[in-house]
Amino acid sequence: MAAEELIEVKFRLHDGSDIGPSKYSSSTTVGSLKEKIISQWPKETENGPKTINEVKLINAGKILENNKTLAESRSPVSEIPGGVITMHVVARPPMADKNSEKMQDGSPKQSSCSCTIL
Repeated sequence: MAAEELIEVKFRLHDGSDIGPSKYSSSTTVGSLKEKIISQWPKETENGPKTINEVKLINAGKILENNKTLAESRSPVSEIPGGVITMHVVARPPMADKNSEKMQDGSPKQSSCSCTIL
């Protein structure tokens, strides 16, 4: 059997800083990559993600699914052989989940406009 391919990946955060690069097995899942990102998230930043559901990974313009492997998520068209793959990290604040729970209580969304058209 051939040795499993290692893929070098770095993660670009919203402020332009990076986590990595590190080498990962091609069978590593996106969910486990997100766990790694959370564990290495800069401690000095406020409101860092706490769960993998608060993190989105984007590679070559596609949002990656947690259950897919790194091999399935690669975009060979945009990669340079032997180069480092840069994935963009978007952290969704946990407050977004609380707002969606309020909408599920059965009450219709009320929107009002205080605009006056003359």
